[in-house]
Amino acid sequence: MKKFIIAFIILTALFSCKIKPPQLVRIEGKQTTINETIVADKTFENTIKPYREKVEKEMNTVISYTPINLYRNDGDLESSLGNLMADLCYERANPVFNSRTGKNIDFAMFNYGGIRAGISKGNITNESAFNLMPFENSLVVVELTSEKIKELVNYLIEENTAHPLSKQFNLTVTEKGCDLKIKNEAFDSSKTYFVLTSDYLQTGGDNMNFFKDPVTIHKLDYKVRNAIIDYFKETDTIKVSLDGRFRNEKTLKN
Repeated sequence: MKKFIIAFIILTALFSCKIKPPQLVRIEGKQTTINETIVADKTFENTIKPYREKVEKEMNTVISYTPINLYRNDGDLESSLGNLMADLCYERANPVFNSRTGKNIDFAMFNYGGIRAGISKGNITNESAFNLMPFENSLVVVELTSEKIKELVNYLIEENTAHPLSKQFNLTVTEKGCDLKIKNEAFDSSKTYFVLTSDYLQTGGDNMNFFKDPVTIHKLDYKVRNAIIDYFKETDTIKVSLDGRFRNEKTLKN
């Protein structure tokens, strides 16, 4: 009995001991240089090779041609690439919007920073379109009140930057203020206007807060990049010019 009691006490003591959780004592690391000395895994290479070749072939496919360099900074308040981007998005999106609503888009506006690369003179490939628009932004149409349009105009004047604007929008800054025409008609403060932009800008991206809380919003389920590629595929040779759709006459006189 005595031995049983002693054994019971020992077992109880053992099981009553708290097992401490393991603790991190030290972190060690080493730097591995990635260079030509690292041998590629042939199995991995052989697995991805057909997919890589397919992607490279698709990206290098020629879809259009430009006789001039297209850049976002070859003008003061407009640019060849900005004009092209806004115009082609309008051209591709308006039939979609019209088929759904029976109405037409009044003009398109995007942001200067959204143009991520220029297009050099010569053949245009799918890769050119991906470099131009690497984001997954989609096209949306917002119905804006006249007050929102005034905010948009003030934003353009304050920014003094070549944001992409379609040819339906014509803004001239003068000594007396500014003159705005939309589709060759004077701005009407009693109307609302349908403006094409991206879903990123519609939520206030790039501080374009005038796109937020519109009267109506229409999501076209059409990515900006896809619109660019579709336009290039249907256009053999790109034609674009600086036409003065946004100009500051005060600056020109100084």
